[in-house]
This record gives sequence, structure tokens and C-alpha cells, in this order.
Amino acid sequence: MSGPLYGPPDATRAPRYTGLRTFARCPHLRNPEGVDVAVVGVPFDTATSFRPGARFGPEGIRAGSLLLRPYHPPLRVNVFEHQSVVDWGDLEITPGNAARTMDQIAAGVGELVEAGVTPIVLGGDHSIVLGELRAHAARSGPLGLVLLDAHADVWDSYYGEKLFHGTPFRRAVEEGLLEPERSLLAGMRGSLYDEEDFGKAAELGFEVIGCDELRRLAPAAYGARVREKADDGAVFFSFDIDAVDPAFAPGTGTPEVAGLLPHEALAFIRSLAGMSFTGFDVVEVSPPYDGPGQVTALVAANVAYEFLALSALSGSRSR
Repeated sequence: MSGPLYGPPDATRAPRYTGLRTFARCPHLRNPEGVDVAVVGVPFDTATSFRPGARFGPEGIRAGSLLLRPYHPPLRVNVFEHQSVVDWGDLEITPGNAARTMDQIAAGVGELVEAGVTPIVLGGDHSIVLGELRAHAARSGPLGLVLLDAHADVWDSYYGEKLFHGTPFRRAVEEGLLEPERSLLAGMRGSLYDEEDFGKAAELGFEVIGCDELRRLAPAAYGARVREKADDGAVFFSFDIDAVDPAFAPGTGTPEVAGLLPHEALAFIRSLAGMSFTGFDVVEVSPPYDGPGQVTALVAANVAYEFLALSALSGSRSR
């Protein structure tokens, strides 16, 4: 094959605001043959603890992605030139039933993983990552985790519920899906319920970089720490949009002030160029709480675009 089978149409032939709202205007396809990367929506948000609305996140991120162009100047890569990219559409979910939804996500993402396709998942609240990790670990074994988030999401329960958007990584460790010693959680900030909350992630074996410390790190230093932790095993990258300050990403379920600026967040992602990831997600985008320019969706779409660039540079494409 001389080039990738799937990618966006030529934007010089029709305006970007025409056509169906797929991610970066890539074709909608539900056949993994010839596909390297599939963008997948998971419109589930009934495991949230504060603001709802992330069920509309995939739709909003797709709309925010229309202006994305093929060439990525900072990383000097055409993200569509050597990888075939489609919008897979949304997975089936069950509103109000997190347990069943996790099974549905594991099955849907698992279909792609088994076919050698790299999924970029658009959430949805952060509980959905548990289903994703089940799918990836079934193929690759326990994973390392790279997390950029305002919260570590390692609570034991919320309101007596074990499957909540603040609990997925504790559940993932308990299920043997993650290797905390190969993981790095960064960006955590905000008020807590108790002083003991600081140690919950460490008790599970995770290393945590708070947001203040993260902002003092040069992107290259952050990238070096991630590489040192991840070693050579399979690694998953999860990005919660609340890692970004709510002045720039107000449309999210649990906003925390004093977060990353958009250019800082993108620089930390770019610092991982050359690493191979089994999959990615960007979660917790709630369009009903976004500004009139849908700035949160724009930031999230560009985070997913950075993931496409990492995939293009990783050298681990399946075809």
C-alpha cells in the first residue's frame, strides 16, 4: 500500500464546516481492516460526582476538531501521511449502569485492540478508563499509566459506589490491569477532604507529581521521568481535561483552579514523542458548561491531535 487507506478529505475542495461531524473530518468506519488509529466516542457520564454533561463530550470534541490540519509543526510530522485514521463512532453504553457500561467498553475497545488498531477514546467521564484498561490488559498484560489530571482518581468509593469517576485507577490496580511502579500521575491539585488523602495513590504504589511541582519542571524533564518509570512495557495515556485550568477549559465536571495552561499541557504531551502507547483517552469534557466559543472542546480536540502525532512518531503502527 503506497499510503494510508483512510484520512481526512482535502480541505481545499470544500469548507471544513461541511459534511458529517467526525473527528478531524476522518471517515466514519466500523471495519478495522486497513485501520491504524480509530477515534472512539464513549458518551457515558452517570458516574460523575458533581457536574454532568460529559455524555456530550465526544460530540463536542468532534465539533472542536474540524480545524485540525495534517501537519504538526512542533513535532515536524504529518499525522495522516503514514497512518490510516478513522472515526469509529460511539460505543454502546448503558446510562445509570456503570458495571454494564465497563463491560461494553471493554468489548468495544477490545475489538480494536485485537485487530491491532490504536484507540483514541473521547469521553465521557473518567470511569470509562476502567473498561479501556480491561481491553488493553487482556492483550498486553498489566500496563503502565501516564496520567495528566487534577485528581488521582484512586478513591475506594463514592456514596458507597465502587465504580465512579474518582475510583477507576484503584479498581484497575485491584484487577491487576495496571503496574503502579511503571506509572506516573501528574497535575494533581485542589482542596481535599483529609490530610490522609495525599497518601492514597502512594499506598497503591503510584508516584504523584502535584501541579505546582509539574509546572516547575521543563517538559524535557517530565518526559525523562515518564520514560524512566514506563520502562519497555505497554503504557496507556489518559488525559482528564480538568488538568487544564478552568479559565481555559471551563466545560468539565470537577473544575479545579490553578491548573495547567493549554500550551503547558501540550508541551508535556509532546515531550513523550517517540514513546509507544497502546491507547489514549481524553475525558471529562462537558459541553453544557463550556463557554460560547466551546474552548474546552477545542483544547480537548487538540489534545487528541497530539495523541495522533505521538502515534505517528512512535514507530509502533500495526501496518
